[in-house]
Amino acid sequence: MEAESADSQKFPNIIRLQHETTTELFIRKLSFQGLIREIAHDFKTDLKFQLSAIGALQETSEAYLVGLFEDTNLAAVHAKRTKRITIQPKGIQLALRLRGERS
Repeated sequence: MEAESADSQKFPNIIRLQHETTTELFIRKLSFQGLIREIAHDFKTDLKFQLSAIGALQETSEAYLVGLFEDTNLAAVHAKRTKRITIQPKGIQLALRLRGERS
């Protein structure tokens, strides 16, 4: 997995994938931890998290997103956008609808 220099400078948490399977996490741990704490703070201010709980949340969140992007990629291939396959919001919406996650 390699990040392209221009993208990595503008968006340090976004990584462009190069068709390989990896078990590494894509989102930086501290960034994800901050997001979880920010969301949780909206519900209750004095919550504490075990590191293993945040790790489990991150692994399942990333697994969900990878699956969603795979389905979205299939939608792009099916739409014959094959010169350069681009994931678009309408492809994500289609994948969610086909999965039964959005009406």
